[in-house]
Amino acid sequence: MPVRSLFPTIFYEDALGDAALLDELRHACRDIAAADRAGQSWSRAHGYRGYTSYASLNDLPQRDPRIADLVRHLNRHAAAFAAECAFDLAGKRLKLDSLWVNILKPGGIHSGHLHPHSVVSGTLYVDVPPGSGALRLEDPRLPMLMAAPARPDSFVYVEPGAGSIFLWESWLRHEVMPNAAKSERISISFNYRW
Repeated sequence: MPVRSLFPTIFYEDALGDAALLDELRHACRDIAAADRAGQSWSRAHGYRGYTSYASLNDLPQRDPRIADLVRHLNRHAAAFAAECAFDLAGKRLKLDSLWVNILKPGGIHSGHLHPHSVVSGTLYVDVPPGSGALRLEDPRLPMLMAAPARPDSFVYVEPGAGSIFLWESWLRHEVMPNAAKSERISISFNYRW
């Protein structure tokens, strides 16, 4: 009996491929975190173990030329991912909607979530010490499985490395596993809209 796989969930993995820019981004992330008092306060108030500019800065590509250089790379990856997803964009391109820095201290996590109002989300991993936590992706069918037996692959764990770029559709629930390393993990996350 023939079996077909319907409605696949596409996950994109590639590398930044620019070691000099990656090194510049390490410094950029630390510079941004040191200067962003509002982001430091938000992170403390919301129990974020480390720093994020998620709720404080919305102009990083204009603020820092190193981030602007990154955006040129991300736009190319977002276009490749959109093609893999077979999005009908009616001749338009996806547009970067938001981009933020994350510096996750040892013991830090980011619980399960999704990114509403976006089409594509992703992360560039800037500094990834060993044991600093995988990205855990959740089978999007879980809420509808009701009385179905357990499946061994309801969660997929993807281990990033420095320079890894991951992209997924924004409705895909995901979380950052605990940082068990002895040092901070640095990443830059982003959303694209249509």
